[in-house]
Amino acid sequence: MNTTNIKKEILSYLFITIGLVVGTLGWAGFIIPSEVVAGGVTGIATALHFVTGLDIGVMALSMNVILIILAMRIIGASFGIKSIYAIAVFATLLSFISYYVKEPLVSDRFMATVTGAILAGTGSGIVFLNGGSTGGSDIIALIINKYRNITLGRVLLYVDAVIIGSSFLIFRSIETMIFGFVTMAIFSYTIDVIISGTKQTVQFFIFSEKHEELQKEIIHGAKRGLTVLPGQGGYSGKDVKVLMVIARKSESQIILRLIKKIDPNAFITMGSVMGVYGQGFDSIKN
Repeated sequence: MNTTNIKKEILSYLFITIGLVVGTLGWAGFIIPSEVVAGGVTGIATALHFVTGLDIGVMALSMNVILIILAMRIIGASFGIKSIYAIAVFATLLSFISYYVKEPLVSDRFMATVTGAILAGTGSGIVFLNGGSTGGSDIIALIINKYRNITLGRVLLYVDAVIIGSSFLIFRSIETMIFGFVTMAIFSYTIDVIISGTKQTVQFFIFSEKHEELQKEIIHGAKRGLTVLPGQGGYSGKDVKVLMVIARKSESQIILRLIKKIDPNAFITMGSVMGVYGQGFDSIKN
């Protein structure tokens, strides 16, 4: 492993740790003290904690062992190593914070649920982006997502709906069950926003008399490929060249600045693209 790869791995573990701190704060600081049972192994551990009084972190760690072994076989050893680290740190932080935090950090139960779900989803999203998992239904979601084009948040929502629904059998409280569903809906949506935010793509159609100059600048300046399409003006009947560019949303401002610099009078359309597959973008999953 060369120096560059070592730095990437160190940064990866650093971001995983940051994600774990944020996520655990959401669970142990807001959701669990509000007596809300959410999904996944953490949700099961929470329910058992309220019934038996056992340590949440220890129970979550125990239940995740078999899922980690499964993930290592299907997704790969690299995923397993990072996830073992993430699960161990998550369980430790969960036990530590839960021991000292007995009341939610905000008094209103609804606000605690929303705040906790956003923090927990943000933390899990950061962990996912860096190749790890906090275990439980996260691993099940990643395994399904490996083979199917289904967002991680949606898979988590399906799996966790069963867990949250079953919490009614323990607490006999519809309100607690509804808070659990609200938590997981926000949690899943936040994960999708965090993950898809790095993958969102846009499509440009650029009409300009300086298309050759723009073509060179976009390829060499913005480091993006493009396609030159032949066209014809509907009113003028003149032959025109249209530049079609597919880029990450984060790169859109760079491309727009280049266009403005070369041809401020260029006519441009820009739209979001639902999915882009191929070189430089996502791969097709069966």
